[in-house]
Amino acid sequence: MNTNETRHVPVMLQRCLDLLAPALEQPGVAEPVVVDCTLGLGGHSEALLSRFPSARLIGLDRDKEALRLSGERLAPYGDRATLVHAVYDELPDVLARLGIPRVQGVLFDLGVSSMQLDEADRGFAYAQDAPLDMRMDQSTGISAAEVLNTYPAGELVRILRSYGEEKQAKRIVSAIVREREKEPFTNSARLVDLIRDALPQAAKRTGGNPAKRTFQALRIEVNGELSVLERAIPAAVGALAVGGRIAVLSYHSLEDRLVKQVFAAGAASTAPPGLPVVPERYQPRLKLLTRGAELPTEEEVAQNRRAAPARLRGAQRIREEAE
Repeated sequence: MNTNETRHVPVMLQRCLDLLAPALEQPGVAEPVVVDCTLGLGGHSEALLSRFPSARLIGLDRDKEALRLSGERLAPYGDRATLVHAVYDELPDVLARLGIPRVQGVLFDLGVSSMQLDEADRGFAYAQDAPLDMRMDQSTGISAAEVLNTYPAGELVRILRSYGEEKQAKRIVSAIVREREKEPFTNSARLVDLIRDALPQAAKRTGGNPAKRTFQALRIEVNGELSVLERAIPAAVGALAVGGRIAVLSYHSLEDRLVKQVFAAGAASTAPPGLPVVPERYQPRLKLLTRGAELPTEEEVAQNRRAAPARLRGAQRIREEAE
């Protein structure tokens, strides 16, 4: 086992497999298709291929290095695994190109992959000095440094508040604007120091590293994560065959709220109030498989600290779209 595999521990792996199992072991489906929308280093995908020997896997990732490494890991499964360089909101296009009308399972493991956190030169981690990049696909888009150095102050405050839920956004942005006029930002250590200096003492005593929320906000902005997810979750639900299942692992409240809203809407009747009998076209399309969001066990968090913020939601497709 290489170092990539040993350092990457898939979050809530057993629970994800158990949630998807009834859809991937349906009688009458000879070759169920499961999509791993966030391939990363392939930990979840490898387990899916191993546990469900008749399944075909489609793996998506926007990070070319992740695709290369997971390709090596999944090579023993041959043509059962098809890996595609794509962002997960491109799922309908990918399936159309592959000639796959419907799938039995979809898995999302949102947030930053272990590889991206562990590779110092990517600039995702606030614990080590690195270039402020944060792009999941380094071949496209603008870096975190460009965001810091060019966005108007008001826009930076909005990003820190909306995406980082940072109460001290104005204070931090004032310091950023002041400092970037002296010299543009290039590396993470300078930003971490600035945040530490800008925050009042009370704010530094809670919630771990004081730079955590700002880094999260920059990462979401650089990669357009929430707008991509807003498109991706409904698209994934739309790709499910009846009986198909979707499992989504989120790592902060913004992602989880979005997933919750899409699942709740799908599981609700759309009938006008007061109908004595609800016609088929108004019946729910989804059945919720989790009560609220499920959390990792204490044992798992002890073994893998990156599992701590995880929230898992699952749903099953129970009806086709209304005509």
